[in-house]
Amino acid sequence: QVQLVESGGGSVQTGGSLRLSCACSGYCASSASMGWFRQAPGKGREGVAVINRFGNTKYANSVKGRFTISQTNARNTLYLQMSSLRPEDTAIYYCAASNDWYPGATMPRESTFAYWGQGTQVTVSS
Repeated sequence: QVQLVESGGGSVQTGGSLRLSCACSGYCASSASMGWFRQAPGKGREGVAVINRFGNTKYANSVKGRFTISQTNARNTLYLQMSSLRPEDTAIYYCAASNDWYPGATMPRESTFAYWGQGTQVTVSS
């Protein structure tokens, strides 16, 4: 079992930065990948960034160059550094862990992630 707890959300103005954290407990080191998803009001949940146990990363096109995903060596904390934030980044951000990793540039579907945190709100105002 894996338990995930996000923190670090908040309200910022356009162009600002935030760093989200996700504390992982349980069998974190054995998960194949971890990632961040987000859900904006009235929209479905979308993948933002994922990282595997070797540090390989994938990003959604909308956040490339602005967001950076990272993890501690023990893989017990996952981070998402968000810079140059835009109003369209406003969403609830979820941390997730998966027993799978698929090569290639395509972001994985949320259905491939078995474990989820409760989410943290990020609001970007213009």
